[in-house]
Amino acid sequence: MKRKLCVLFTSILTIALAGIWAGCNFEPSSSPAESAADGMAAKPVTSSGTGLIHATVPMKTHVEAQATADGCENNPGPFITLSGEIVLGGVNGRLIFRNNEIGTHEHAEDVTVDVVVLDEGETIRFAKQPSRGGVGGNPWIWIQFFDGGWKSISSPTLLGRCVQGLKTTNLDFGMPTNASVKVTGGDCDNSGGPEINLNGELRLGGINAKLMFTNNAKGTHSRDEKTDLAIVILDPGQAITFAKQPPEGGVGGNPRIYFQFTDPDGNGLSDEFYLGRCVQLGQ
Repeated sequence: MKRKLCVLFTSILTIALAGIWAGCNFEPSSSPAESAADGMAAKPVTSSGTGLIHATVPMKTHVEAQATADGCENNPGPFITLSGEIVLGGVNGRLIFRNNEIGTHEHAEDVTVDVVVLDEGETIRFAKQPSRGGVGGNPWIWIQFFDGGWKSISSPTLLGRCVQGLKTTNLDFGMPTNASVKVTGGDCDNSGGPEINLNGELRLGGINAKLMFTNNAKGTHSRDEKTDLAIVILDPGQAITFAKQPPEGGVGGNPRIYFQFTDPDGNGLSDEFYLGRCVQLGQ
């Protein structure tokens, strides 16, 4: 009986010691604050760390084009002039000031300041006259639009027959625009918020078009002669520079600063970029 009790006591002691050992070596996988931060991390935030940001944003763009024709009966084809305007939808920037990293404290104060990088409605006018070409004998004329890399952004549109006059056409699309901005800061301990400066440029993606000439409307004859003319309406890479100093605002006490490109209605065109603490942007 004593032997059985001794064995039982030894087994219980072994289990207890194992439990104590496991408890001493247990490390929680994350704190509640870390778990909250992980939950917030699903929101896209890109770290810059240098105050310099590069992003490609789709800028709303409206194109209106009018084609005029002369010498419709000529061979090898008429003279065409394509003129019109490109209306840019504008780009804004949003500065976001936070007094804490997301998820690390119970309360994080966010203050946003919006600044106009490119005014909505900025207009670029064009007038292009490609070399004579096409089909003689009063051809039908079509137009199709392409981006700066000659990727189609519209279907072919019939403008009309040469001697009858050609109708105006228009297109709305998102022009890929390479945006670069350098963000610098000062007066970081100012209670009214730091002083921020934005400098950069927008490089437009470009617009092209093709004029298509055919000697009959679709399906009316057995023979269809066709010629295309390529036109560069706006060269890709055309730059628009800017320098902005938004009004002071934000969170005092050296806040964390984020930046996001938006459209004029406040809709995000890019992820948020984390730039760093205010004092880091003044270095």
